[in-house]
Amino acid sequence: MLTTLLPRLSGGVLLFARRYGYNKGNRHTMIDSVQEIKEKVDIVDVVRERVSLHPAGKNLKGLCPFHREKTPSFMVSPERQTWRCFGQCNEGGDVISFLMKYENLEFYEALKVLAEKAGVQLRSISPASQKEFGVLYDINVAAKDYFVAARLQSEEVKAYCDSRGILPQTLDTFEVGFAPDTNDGLLLHLVNLGYEMTDIERAGLAFKGRGGTYVDRFRGRIMFPLYNSFGKIVGFSGRILPTVEGEGIAKYINTPETPIFNKSKTLYGLHLAKQHIKEKACAVIVEGQMDEMMMWQDGVTHVVATSGTALTDRHLDSLRRLTDCIIFAFDSDEAGLAATERAIDMAHSLDFDVKIFTFPQGIKDAADFVLQKPTKLAYELEKAVSAIQFYTNRFLHDISPSSLKRGIRSILSKIVHLSSPIEKSRWISHIANHTKVPERIIYEELSLLSRKTARPQEPKDAYSNQRDVFALSGRHEGLASKVLMLAFVVPDLTGIVREHSIYFPPRFSSLAQNFANDNPQFSQDEKALLNLLEMRASLEYADIKTKDALQEGPFLLREIKREYLKSRRDELRSQIAVAEQEGNTEQLSKLLTEFDELVQMINN
Repeated sequence: MLTTLLPRLSGGVLLFARRYGYNKGNRHTMIDSVQEIKEKVDIVDVVRERVSLHPAGKNLKGLCPFHREKTPSFMVSPERQTWRCFGQCNEGGDVISFLMKYENLEFYEALKVLAEKAGVQLRSISPASQKEFGVLYDINVAAKDYFVAARLQSEEVKAYCDSRGILPQTLDTFEVGFAPDTNDGLLLHLVNLGYEMTDIERAGLAFKGRGGTYVDRFRGRIMFPLYNSFGKIVGFSGRILPTVEGEGIAKYINTPETPIFNKSKTLYGLHLAKQHIKEKACAVIVEGQMDEMMMWQDGVTHVVATSGTALTDRHLDSLRRLTDCIIFAFDSDEAGLAATERAIDMAHSLDFDVKIFTFPQGIKDAADFVLQKPTKLAYELEKAVSAIQFYTNRFLHDISPSSLKRGIRSILSKIVHLSSPIEKSRWISHIANHTKVPERIIYEELSLLSRKTARPQEPKDAYSNQRDVFALSGRHEGLASKVLMLAFVVPDLTGIVREHSIYFPPRFSSLAQNFANDNPQFSQDEKALLNLLEMRASLEYADIKTKDALQEGPFLLREIKREYLKSRRDELRSQIAVAEQEGNTEQLSKLLTEFDELVQMINN
């Protein structure tokens, strides 16, 4: 009935093209390639690989992968090749936007994955353009091979890894390498393989020194390859060897931001841990690569690491599709405790179930724990405590009058980040039981704090669909949306909907008048709204009986007409007031007559 509406697709492609310098001809070629991909890739196949879908009319529904829910609100339209969450997310889009959000990919990365799936060549990616992305992956693989070969030849690295308890098979699993302490060893190797110096610099593996010559970024460091969710190397993290360590030398350095690497969304080890996290229905998050590898070596394989960077919302988004449960096992020093607090707040704001594992006194982190107590970690992790218990131990170990208020306020400052009212209530009951302070008083304190604490809204993703397309204004639009949804499910209502189209609110009148026409003339916004109405109809009315719909439809249409007449009545009141002020008796008489007729129609 309608062609697929993708209002932001061309915009997304053009933004991509402008960013990376494509000319006008190449931009059109890119758009052609995108359209070809969308024609050959079925969104149902892509989504079904990641979400369990069930029939709902001519659409499909399932539990939204982007937020926690028990009742399905996630819809996929095979006809229009679109998806939409009608729940908490209130987002939607096409197959590209779904893959971007689900796999935490940039536009080009998602496009490349789908192109490979569809067997489509991205024709706009010329040899020069290919350097923006594809060659960076190749360079990183070549660098990884160089680092691994160097590690196998280094007795110093072997001695260090032995001292940390890391087994050779663990090093092989994570493809750990070594960057020799030379100025240009990697550079010369990559140049000899045929890579250009500027591309090696763009990959973040080299930089220009003070004399204008290129220098290896990583020198004298143990190298940990960083992978995206598809198992492709996008960068590295390097730990300085103790023999090279000195004042002013960073212990860890990472690849800088590149077209394929963003540290705020890359979790170390996720490509290996994904299936294990699904099986365990929980993810353990640690701070460093050594912690990650030692836990893996000890049999705890549902673990990822932040690679020495602060935890971000995008890191958690990468885990959302795998689990709702997180165990934080950060370092036991004060910096680690502060990082744990920030991580708990962030995870709670995204509605994760959170537990905390605290290392015994004298043990700093997971790597030390495994070294001192091998084979014990999996058992000990079962003792991870809830976040409220962690905060109780941290802030309310002393409930003397001088410390009580400060401790309660410290925990309340965390409660404001909880997204679930049920969880907030449970936490407050726990505090009341522990401190003997009445819940009513604690709620009052929380109310005062909540007014001062407002979580800033995150900016919308540049490629995400507009969220206000389906926003309804008042009862009139709400009724109109319901009757159109019913008409999608029960076509027998189409005729009566058209007959009442003049009574629909402005945003819906054209939809009602042209509903189910073979060649409707709709604006882009109207097409978008109609697409969403059809998908939501499958969600809300897929199981309604025809006889029930034929009863509810006319009732809704009567209410739509009533709302229209009431709106017109209010307009007449304003016009009557103006006519009275101007002394226009002839106009006033006409308006009063119409007003009386309207009132009678409303009453009838």
